[in-house]
Amino acid sequence: MTLSPPKTQTKQYSWPGLIEAYRHYLPVTESTPVITLYEGNTPLIPVPYIAAQIGRQVQVFVKYDGLNPTGSFKDRGMTLAISKAKQAGARAVVCASTGNTSASAAAYARRGGLRVFVLIPDGYVALGKLAQALLYGAEVLSIQGNFDQALNVVKQMAEQYPVTLVNSLNPFRLEGQKTAAFEVVDTLGNAPDWLCIPVGNAGNVTAYWMGFCQYHEAGNCDRLPRMMGFQAVGAAPIVTGKAVAHPDTVATAIRIGNPANWQRAIAVREASQGEFRAVTDAEILTAYQMLATQEGIFCEPASAASVAGLLKLKDQVPTGATVVCVLTGNGLKDPETAIQQPGQQFHKCIKPELTEVAQVLGF
Repeated sequence: MTLSPPKTQTKQYSWPGLIEAYRHYLPVTESTPVITLYEGNTPLIPVPYIAAQIGRQVQVFVKYDGLNPTGSFKDRGMTLAISKAKQAGARAVVCASTGNTSASAAAYARRGGLRVFVLIPDGYVALGKLAQALLYGAEVLSIQGNFDQALNVVKQMAEQYPVTLVNSLNPFRLEGQKTAAFEVVDTLGNAPDWLCIPVGNAGNVTAYWMGFCQYHEAGNCDRLPRMMGFQAVGAAPIVTGKAVAHPDTVATAIRIGNPANWQRAIAVREASQGEFRAVTDAEILTAYQMLATQEGIFCEPASAASVAGLLKLKDQVPTGATVVCVLTGNGLKDPETAIQQPGQQFHKCIKPELTEVAQVLGF
């Protein structure tokens, strides 16, 4: 008897990626080639320990976008930016980056068959992010300057050479990133009272507001949140009202002195009756450790700025409010910072004997 080979079956994914999930709300057509890594659909996680620090029946959740394919929220915008670049016939893309954008651009561009060029500030990109960009196949140029100078160069490149800029100045980036707001509403059943978010180049706070407003207009939520943005003290141009020539903070992802979306962010603050405040590196690292040790959530330091800001303004949170803090990136992006934190219980050079191990553990 001759046996027939088994029929090949194509697995059907329950989550199709952002573009297919929210196609109705995005600027795509049937002719748009969808370049996806099945990004989005990241969890909204309750954080009861942090909520207890505020009290007054406040509910706090974190939107953990560090579980996107390349480990950050950048994938939301990059799937759309690369898909639209591909549709327009682009063969190469370029970006400036403090790390996460470079990793995301490299992954999506290579998946779409495009070349990708990345400019980074020398010595100011966490190794986890640099490793991603290099392995994905990006051509990385480390410049003797900061992010703002790198962004200025790539803007000029996109104007004068046949490459597509995929920083958040690209409007498709924000269109993709706004889907995080859709997911928050879809999970909660309404918009939160407060949305706390780290602010670097100010694209994400702009995108979230776009998403909430669009969902509100469609009748998917009956309110809009106050947008509470937080910058690091050493890189707080929107808070202080003036550009920072030499931004400095342990939170490398928001180490930006002249945000490209500055004016849009101010408009968001005014429209939402929100606030932008600065948090110190010490406050960021305290929140960073609290998330890990008390909630079991490992985010990168810049992400923790949202929780640091919430804790700083805890007396202003209305009784019974629902608060969402955005965690933009995964902690594995910056392992060096994690290892350098004080209080680590790392016992070295222990003999492989039961009595030795038990003694160190206090038994």
